Amino acid sequence: MARAEQQRLAQATSWSAAAPCPALAIPMGARAWKVTDKRPETDDTGLGDRTQPNATVCTRLSAPGLLWALAVMMAVEEINNASTLLPGLRLGYDLFDTCSEPVIAMKPSLVFMAKVGSRSIGAYCDYTQYQPRVLAVIGPYSSEVALVTGKFFSFFLMPQVRPLPTSHPPAHLRSPRVRSCLRLQVSYGATTDRLSNRETFPSFFRTVPSDRVQATAMVELLRGLRWNWVAAVGSDDEYGRQGLGLFSSLANAKGICIAYEGLMPLPRAGGLRLGSVQSLLHQVNHSSVQVVVVFSSAHAAYSLFSYSIHYRLLPKVWVASETWLTSSLVMTLPGMERVGTVLGFLHQGAEMPEFRSYVQTRLARAAEPAYCASLEAGQLGLEEHVVGPRCPQCDRASPENVTDGLLYHQTFAAYAAVYSVAHALHKALLCNSSGCPAQEPLRPWQLLENMYNVSFRAYNRTLQFDSSGNVDLAYDLKLWVWQDRMPMLRTVGSFNGSLELQFSNMIWHTPGNQCSRQCREGQVRRVKGFHSCCYDCVDCKAGSYQRHPDDALCSKCDQDQWSPDGSTRCFPRTPRFLAWGEPAVLGLLLLLGIVLGLVLLALGLFTWHRDSPLVQATGGPRACFGLACLGLVCLSVLLFPGRPSTANCMGQQLLLHLPLTGCLSTLFLQAAEIFVASELPPSWTDWLHSRLRGPWAWLVVLLAMLAEAALCSWYLAVFPPVVMTNWHALPTEALVHCRVSSWIMFGVVHATNAMLAFLCFLGTFLVQSQPGRYNSARGLTFAMLAYFITWVSYIPLFANVHVVSHPPVQMGTILFCVLGILATFHLPKCYLLLWRPDLNTPEFFLGGGPSDARGQGGSGHEEETQGKNK
Repeated sequence: MARAEQQRLAQATSWSAAAPCPALAIPMGARAWKVTDKRPETDDTGLGDRTQPNATVCTRLSAPGLLWALAVMMAVEEINNASTLLPGLRLGYDLFDTCSEPVIAMKPSLVFMAKVGSRSIGAYCDYTQYQPRVLAVIGPYSSEVALVTGKFFSFFLMPQVRPLPTSHPPAHLRSPRVRSCLRLQVSYGATTDRLSNRETFPSFFRTVPSDRVQATAMVELLRGLRWNWVAAVGSDDEYGRQGLGLFSSLANAKGICIAYEGLMPLPRAGGLRLGSVQSLLHQVNHSSVQVVVVFSSAHAAYSLFSYSIHYRLLPKVWVASETWLTSSLVMTLPGMERVGTVLGFLHQGAEMPEFRSYVQTRLARAAEPAYCASLEAGQLGLEEHVVGPRCPQCDRASPENVTDGLLYHQTFAAYAAVYSVAHALHKALLCNSSGCPAQEPLRPWQLLENMYNVSFRAYNRTLQFDSSGNVDLAYDLKLWVWQDRMPMLRTVGSFNGSLELQFSNMIWHTPGNQCSRQCREGQVRRVKGFHSCCYDCVDCKAGSYQRHPDDALCSKCDQDQWSPDGSTRCFPRTPRFLAWGEPAVLGLLLLLGIVLGLVLLALGLFTWHRDSPLVQATGGPRACFGLACLGLVCLSVLLFPGRPSTANCMGQQLLLHLPLTGCLSTLFLQAAEIFVASELPPSWTDWLHSRLRGPWAWLVVLLAMLAEAALCSWYLAVFPPVVMTNWHALPTEALVHCRVSSWIMFGVVHATNAMLAFLCFLGTFLVQSQPGRYNSARGLTFAMLAYFITWVSYIPLFANVHVVSHPPVQMGTILFCVLGILATFHLPKCYLLLWRPDLNTPEFFLGGGPSDARGQGGSGHEEETQGKNK
């Protein structure tokens, strides 16, 4: 508060400065905001511009500071006017403004330590008999200032001991050689938990709870409302940093995830760091939280919400610390009603009905011009010479300026602080109803010992300091309820070791109060960062599912089940195999019909013209047998569609390889005849021809098929294909298919047919054609090429397609192999039988002898041309 205001208020009391009395020094805490101006201003104390250690002056009025000063004054007057607490004694006091700056607070602190009637602080070895100017210090309000003054007043305390129970003072206070240095300090607003450390601050007391209690209440509130995903912001000062640290540690211990945690820069003379504020708001928005805990001073909170409103931050739930919950600076910020829901804890004070009228009386007197003039004409006291001059004008203060501060009973703490010292004096001076018989001058260490044992009453509330210098006060949970662009504080709960909520009185900016981070169905929590409570929601992938809502890992489905992404259950897999009605099967069946029809057509023509030179030159009955085998090869594809069985899997190999061996063996005999007639000496030709025709030829076919049958039987007996259910090949189905047990044996079975085809190719590839003769060698060469191209293409295709496509690939390969042989070797002969019967002569196909036989190498086109020439 402004210094001139404090001085004239102090002199407006009935206390006489000359009367002998114990002294109280009251550094008033919160400074520096004009009540009529709601914009945060720069610090006007000029600390940053100082080049000399001269005096600094606070020129702005703080309405809360004014009320705290008046509460102290009223308490002193009540004690002095009463006859029970300190009979025969009168308390005195000095009022000083700290401007909430530790540097400014140091000068009055030095004044407090000076000897009575002097400006000097004596340096002694033994301070037992040292009599300072004051016995106790009330204040300051600011935690940051209290940390400095608290250490200063306890500067000479050296022993390191633990605090003792409330009923006894700490043992280190009992030594007169060290305790005489202690200056009793009672704060009504410094809440930082560091001040509870009795080793560092043995002479510090306060009439408000520690921030640890408030942080605990906040955590219990989040748990009670099931808000498990929050952001936390603190002001970049002692109050905000330690409060944020307390809240963070307590929240993490209770499983509440702090998705983002940051510090809000304070407004200073150099201006607010805009980039820091933008980054902080961006991080809060990026974390997707709906609840933000703000442990901050009023000034930093003002800046935070100013930028939040400017950047149109989405409405959220703001859990406020006590410092800014009731700040008119924040409450009256334009657009504040759009930020969302604001609630926080306010320690329970006691109603002081007389205080309002007391304030009005004092403010009315202070506003009198004559009274202001009397202040200017007054003599300067010791404090003016040391601390600095009075303000040159009287600040205008009216009851309207301080109305908000009268609503929330926050001045009770300052009022109770005076009574705590008075009760300690009562005990230290051995006071009774008739007086205080102690004659020795009282020193601070004597008063300090009695603070631990004193239990005092203030406005019908009984308070007592614990071993850490704190009092046990309950909290009310307050909710902002907007009325005419100004929020009113509605009580919606309380905290006194346990949380009680009044849900019926709560109003939220979001329907149903959906502020918790909950994963959707089918999502699990993926932990991130250093805290197990912080997580991202991740969809369960296909094949897994969310079993319980709080699962951190997806549960795998059984192998006979499947699930889609983000599922909460598994579904049974349906069997999948090559069904008859599938489009691929229908297309292959159509191709089968065409190929089988061509085979039957060729077989019919060959049978009908079995005695013709063309059929005889092709092998006669062997040619018909080869076509019949090709038909069986075609029919083998009918074993691939449908649900696989062991019989089907085995039958596929037998029905493919044995007939194909039969067909290739007849073609081999045809190639051997051509090779013998074309490449061997005439002396061998007749003998070999007799062995390659007739019963000997059929013996070769039989031996080839028996060899293939033996290989197939061994393969099926030792390495039989098995019916396998593949649970992983398809996402939603179980693939049932025939699995080859040994690919090596599978290749050996194919090797017999490949060897026959290769011999056919060798026997016909180098045969020279002669004009005027039918070139059977060329047809056989192309037939074997078609065979090799088909099966060589099958290998990479089979290896690269999905296992689901293996059966149709095998079917297509078989049909194209048959079609290739048929189209290159048999169908050209069918063309001659049907449309060129004039070429079906012995001379053209059979020749007249060995020399003629050697001429069977002409091409089909040449034979057609020769026929035309005839």
